[in-house]
Amino acid sequence: MQFNELNLSQEILEAVEELGFSEMTEIQQQSIPLLIQGKDVIGRSNTGTGKTAAFGIPAVEGITDSDKKSVAVLILCPTRELAMQACEEIKKFAKYKRIVKTSAVYGGASMEKQIMELKRGANIVIGTPGRVMDHIRRRTLKLDNIRTVILDEADEMLNMGFREDIESILSDIPEERQTVLFSATMPPEILAITEKYQHEPVQIKIKSAHKTVELIQQFYFMVAMGRKTDALKLLLAAYSPESAMVFCNTKKMVDELTEELVKSGIRAAGLHGDMKQAQRTQVMNSFKAKNTDVLVATDVAARGIDVSGIDAVFNYDIPQDNEYYIHRIGRTGRAGREGTAYTLITNRRQQFELKNIAKYTKAEITELSLPNKADVIEAKKNGIIHEIIDMPPASENIYDILDRLSAQGTDYRETAARLINARLQKEIAGLPEFDMPKPIRKGRKSGAKTVRLDINIGRNRKIAPNFILGALVDATGMSGKDFGKIDIYDSHTTVEVPESEYGYIIDNTNPMKINGHKVEVKLYKSTSQKDKPRRHEKSSRPDRRKSAYGGRKKSDVFSDYTPDRRKRTKKHHKG
Repeated sequence: MQFNELNLSQEILEAVEELGFSEMTEIQQQSIPLLIQGKDVIGRSNTGTGKTAAFGIPAVEGITDSDKKSVAVLILCPTRELAMQACEEIKKFAKYKRIVKTSAVYGGASMEKQIMELKRGANIVIGTPGRVMDHIRRRTLKLDNIRTVILDEADEMLNMGFREDIESILSDIPEERQTVLFSATMPPEILAITEKYQHEPVQIKIKSAHKTVELIQQFYFMVAMGRKTDALKLLLAAYSPESAMVFCNTKKMVDELTEELVKSGIRAAGLHGDMKQAQRTQVMNSFKAKNTDVLVATDVAARGIDVSGIDAVFNYDIPQDNEYYIHRIGRTGRAGREGTAYTLITNRRQQFELKNIAKYTKAEITELSLPNKADVIEAKKNGIIHEIIDMPPASENIYDILDRLSAQGTDYRETAARLINARLQKEIAGLPEFDMPKPIRKGRKSGAKTVRLDINIGRNRKIAPNFILGALVDATGMSGKDFGKIDIYDSHTTVEVPESEYGYIIDNTNPMKINGHKVEVKLYKSTSQKDKPRRHEKSSRPDRRKSAYGGRKKSDVFSDYTPDRRKRTKKHHKG
């Protein structure tokens, strides 16, 4: 559906056309007519689907001459960046509608400047809940004439602890109003707000999460624990993105990783919520101007950032939410551009989490092997060769320099070698001094380090090794071949497992039942003499040919075990 098919004013249509918009996105097509009619709306949609235009165009369209001196529309956003971005977008829609005056109010910026903007007659105010509350207390923002209130990224505002502020603001706005809410997810807290503060809302659900990742190639790397920073350095060197974003789950990790990258000669900068607004603005301006190559950020700090031309996104930490993953990788696939996203994981648990993300986004996330240092150096050499081949011919005065160097005993070949070496050393200066070790995946087979887990059930409950192994395989999804020696004692059992997997196994086996008995699984730490098998308390080990199941579940194997086969086996034993 085209914008010109809507009953919009000529001023809006002219601005939209100038911005290059013609066909509406799904969220715009469903939301704009309802909002213009004054309906309360609940919109479930992700970042990057055109939400700002969906609520911004109706907001601008609804401003009349009677709104010249009072606030008619209030838009709440979770972060400063998102408030600033929404304000800039709405200004573009209002370019030819002169009576519209916007003001962005958020923390970390001059209160006096914001007060001046409000006093000049702003009729659309976009802000963060905390700063909006500050202005309400100062009576520099009056809510008496507000007709429309919009909550953008409502789930994120609740995650950031703004529920009390939001409810206070909504309670102070006249009841005869339009209340609009956009959210990527719909947790119970959101539904509670809609029930309390909205009147017969129309729900719009946009299944666009999958569309935002269609043009993005997605890969992951298994990395040994504690070596993610080295792995990231290798990948940045190997792929040489001109512009990249790296996402971490904590502010502390952003600071530490940024410091490590800078030490390695990478032009990196960090961005998180504890930074002052002036510092955040400086970091973003540097990144947009290409003076910073790598931006390291948290999810919350990156909300609302609109930067085009990002070559790659790296998930240094696996995101804590499926929606965060979509928001992250969407940075590299904006405006129909292709992009690439890489995720670093360190264990099987994270591998399963990533599989769930792939299922949720209906996208393929392919495993790649980490490049080693020799591969990266070879790639850099090839890059230099191609760069030199593509260079224009040198001028005559450059040959004069070569002649003078030759006269002093340095021939052309040595001159070229020195220059190329200097360039190559600069390119590989930040690489780790050793190749990345491969992650431990199957300790029993590879000879890697293993640990023992303790299960509080044993021979006194008539437990056999195949019961133990079958339960572990069913609970974890791992192969029977991943588990090692099983020792069954009178009242407990120990199982050998890869050290890299024991945390995952414990998390997924508590609670767990074996032969109808609820059991507890924990790390076996004791090495005292009394815990060793006594002479009369022999340990039991499974027959690998019968109990490993070839990676299949126990239930699958036992389904092949027919009554006739049991009879034949029994007869064989009698004989």
